[in-house]
Amino acid sequence: MSFRLNIDNVLETVIRELNNNGFTSFEYEDLYGNIGNEKLKTIFSWLHGGYIQLFRTMNERLPSGEHGAHFWAEPSRSLIFLIELTITLQGNLKKTEWAFSIDEYYDSLIKQCRDFLSNSGGSTIPPHMERIVLCYVEPIFQLTESIAFSRESQPVFANLKGLGEGSYARAFRYTDPFYQKDFVVKRAKPDLNEKELQRFKREFEEMKALHSPYIVEVYSYNEEKHEYTMELMDLSLEKYISMNNQSMTLQERKNIIMQLLRAFGYLHSKCIYHRDISPKNVLLKQYDDTLVVKLSDFGLVKIVESDLTSENTEFKGSLNDPALKTEGFANYGFLHEVYAMTLLFAYVMTGKSNWAKIDNPAIKAFMNKGTNPDKTKRFQTLDELANAVKACFAELEHQK
Repeated sequence: MSFRLNIDNVLETVIRELNNNGFTSFEYEDLYGNIGNEKLKTIFSWLHGGYIQLFRTMNERLPSGEHGAHFWAEPSRSLIFLIELTITLQGNLKKTEWAFSIDEYYDSLIKQCRDFLSNSGGSTIPPHMERIVLCYVEPIFQLTESIAFSRESQPVFANLKGLGEGSYARAFRYTDPFYQKDFVVKRAKPDLNEKELQRFKREFEEMKALHSPYIVEVYSYNEEKHEYTMELMDLSLEKYISMNNQSMTLQERKNIIMQLLRAFGYLHSKCIYHRDISPKNVLLKQYDDTLVVKLSDFGLVKIVESDLTSENTEFKGSLNDPALKTEGFANYGFLHEVYAMTLLFAYVMTGKSNWAKIDNPAIKAFMNKGTNPDKTKRFQTLDELANAVKACFAELEHQK
């Protein structure tokens, strides 16, 4: 509660400072209609109006020519005030839900002005400074946790709600006001290197090229923000089983696994291995009359002969074959995928991730074969694995 009060105090202080200095224009309030905090919406509107007013005044002195141009003392001090207030506010809100960014052009302009503005005697505008483009119809400020898209040439902004994060990206949920439907945006983490960003984009491209009811659908990629939109699923397999394990029937468990087999069969037909199989990377869509299973998170996907599959790729995937630690991900193949699929299917059959607590003989035999350290003794084809699944469920039905 105290943190919330501190944030409110920060915003109230900024509003009072803007009001005391005469920056109270509501002309641009409609550009910030998506801001869920009324005080922050007012602040953005007043700051926006202040910058437009002062940059319009500066434009009267441009172009500055070979020797620069004089910018009067009073607007210089006012612009310094706005810039310092903006930077301080951005710093105070950086780690909060109201963290915001500044339009790239205006952010660069603010930094440029900060270098030549003077508090006394006016300022000297640098030589050859170009006339400033005044932003009348688009916001200068945008919440960091938001997404922008266009509707009839006008930008629309929707607030993002965090869904979780992995090693390379964070996922957010948002509502498209036009379609009145929720989607997901997956955004690369800011500290990724160039190769990791390439791998992230490749994840999108591979999923975009796949057309299967058992693969999560993706829609568009934003090069500037390194993010892409995708369909919203209801929950992960891990969460679904934790919520329903006691009431799930054998037929429900079998239905999930058979859908997964079709998903992996489709992937393998495209010479693609997932490499990051886990209950968290299997997502479910609940309809009134059925449950649809889809694979997601292709960040570690291996395409045969791909340059981006590094020999030094970190060992990931909660169900991955321990042999990969010595063999290396560059050598990941079908039999490694069999290992992970076997454990995933055993998890669906039992709801248990502690394999030592699985005591059913049929399931133990199934697991022992699929995860045998001697790869020649594992299931050698997807059909063989599918037949073993069916045999295992037949035995479970017989044991009832």
